[in-house]
Amino acid sequence: MTSSISTEAPVTVTTDWLIVLMADAKPLSETLQQIDSALGGTISELVKSEQFSAKPQQTLCLYQRSGIAAKHVVLAGLGDAEKCDLRNVRHSLLAALRLCCEQPDQSVAVVVDDSVITRLTPETVAEVFADAIVVATVDADIYKAKRARSAFASTTLCLANSSDSVSASVNRGTAIGQSCVLVKNLVNRTANDIYPESFAAEAVKLAREVGLEVTILDEKQLAAERMGAMLAVSQGSVRPARLVKLVWDGAGNDSPKLGLVGKGVTFDSGGYSIKPSDGMISMKADMAGAASALGAIVAAARLNLPIHLTAYLGLVENMISGNAYRLGDVLTARNGTTIEVHNTDAEGRLVLADVLAYAVDDGAEQIVDLATLTGACVVALGEEITGMFAKDDELASELTAAATAAGEYFWPMPMHDHFEPLLKSSVADCKNVGPRWGGAVTAAKFLQKFVGDSRWVHLDIAGPSWSDSSTAWQDAGATASPVRTLVKWLSRKSG
Repeated sequence: MTSSISTEAPVTVTTDWLIVLMADAKPLSETLQQIDSALGGTISELVKSEQFSAKPQQTLCLYQRSGIAAKHVVLAGLGDAEKCDLRNVRHSLLAALRLCCEQPDQSVAVVVDDSVITRLTPETVAEVFADAIVVATVDADIYKAKRARSAFASTTLCLANSSDSVSASVNRGTAIGQSCVLVKNLVNRTANDIYPESFAAEAVKLAREVGLEVTILDEKQLAAERMGAMLAVSQGSVRPARLVKLVWDGAGNDSPKLGLVGKGVTFDSGGYSIKPSDGMISMKADMAGAASALGAIVAAARLNLPIHLTAYLGLVENMISGNAYRLGDVLTARNGTTIEVHNTDAEGRLVLADVLAYAVDDGAEQIVDLATLTGACVVALGEEITGMFAKDDELASELTAAATAAGEYFWPMPMHDHFEPLLKSSVADCKNVGPRWGGAVTAAKFLQKFVGDSRWVHLDIAGPSWSDSSTAWQDAGATASPVRTLVKWLSRKSG
């Protein structure tokens, strides 16, 4: 299915569904006036009677309308045109698209209020459109015999004018949407389906499809690489650990070596610091960091970005058995740091410790790690904001700007030195947890011990990578955050 741009009047576009994204501005914009006139003033009447107020994500279906070429019309609200941002447009468009794909083989055309196109640019609107077209038809019902939604037969964005830059934006949005779907499907799959070996197999398949170099380290190779912390976490499971290294070499040797490090705990029981049932039920999603890193490098390859990028995915299960690691154990990480285990449910940082050190030794100069690391970060920032911990302000600023441009939320968190003593151990170089207070920060300070002199930012995505409740624009489950930010950042790094 290919998305296209049409410069003809929206009222003449032959399609099953015409989605009209409209702000609450009065009077109606020129394009909306044309549609309203063709519909005999229906939109004006609905606004006047307050049956449709164009509030964000508000939708209203007008079935079997005469006067235009489309069979049906969906009005979708954007709220105040002066406050409307990319996030508003994405969510409202997704809400409308999800209504239109409940039957198979549907065609859809989208028209956006003139004032919003002027505010956001046609290129931004085109990218969001192409992204949403791919994502809207995917739900968390991947194991059901009958899926709730079907792919569109054809999709069209109506713009007054098109250009090569708009076409490029459509291609970019399609690649981003494909990576978001990849991440959502991986994270939504169950732990008896996605485990270290099967995740690694999926990565190999994708690498061959898009032209990535791929290396898989098994448990014997991990031992030879001195990955003692990562192997300790995995030793309680019958599923052996894997490290996946993926390389996209789209630039010359003088290009900075970028690294993405992903936490891939495919299921987290908590180990002997066992989680309660309600805390364990969604722990198939504890590999969202690794999935997001995979999605980002696949998008970089599909977009042929002129960068040098390596993704390092640390894949384990954290289970309980007679061979599981215990509280009080002392582990030796790859870089020689010894770690006293005070909580076996603080396992992700142990995995990342070795994978970060491996990335540094592999030559990564600018590293971003992604991890569903702490509930403390969700307590601090809520469920929609990524906590950003940095020892490099310039890299943090780049990521913050990319998040804003992608319509995702990042927030800088403290990394003050007074948190460091909270990780002191009497028997080892450090322990793997600090006290209760500031738990997200002490986790980040722990990771900092393993990044050497590399420029580094840690992203705690425990909140935004997963939604416990459904909304008009997405099902409960994986969200694919922060893939869009990563692709935006990588695109900007490529110039």
